[in-house]
Amino acid sequence: MTKPPSRTKASVADVLAQVPAPRRAELERVRTVIRKHLPTGYEEAASKGMIVYQVPLERYSDTYNGQASWYAALAARKNYLTLHLMGVYGSKQLAAQLAAGFKAAGKKLDMGKACIRFQAADDLALDVVGDIVASVPLDKWVEIAKAARRR
Repeated sequence: MTKPPSRTKASVADVLAQVPAPRRAELERVRTVIRKHLPTGYEEAASKGMIVYQVPLERYSDTYNGQASWYAALAARKNYLTLHLMGVYGSKQLAAQLAAGFKAAGKKLDMGKACIRFQAADDLALDVVGDIVASVPLDKWVEIAKAARRR
C-alpha cells in the first residue's frame, strides 16, 4: 500500500531542493538581494513551487482569494528563472525606474507585466532590483492592496 501524498506545506528549503544546483545558486544570489532589501514585516514563504515574499495574513487577511498578498516572488521554470515584482505592475514610476536602471546597467529587461525572466543573476541589474524591493514598505503595500479591493 502506498502512502498518500503529504498535504503539509512546502518550505523554502523544499522549493530550493527541487532546483538543480547551478540554477539554485542563481536563485540564491537573487534571494540574498531580496532579503537584504526587503522592508520589515514581509515574510518569506513557499507557495505554488515559488519562494514568495508576502504580507502575513495576521497583518492583512481580507484578500480577494483568502491567501497572503504577495509582494515579490522567485521561481525556477523549465527553461528560465523568474523574479516577480508585483509593485512594478501597479506603479508606472517603479516600472520606469526598473527599465531605466536595467538600461543604465547595460542589461536586457525581459519582462511581462511583473515577471522578469532571466537565466543567471548576472542578467539582472541587482542593485536596481534591491532598490525596487526596498521601495514599498509593508503598510504602503497593504494600502495598495486595500485600494485595489475597493475598485
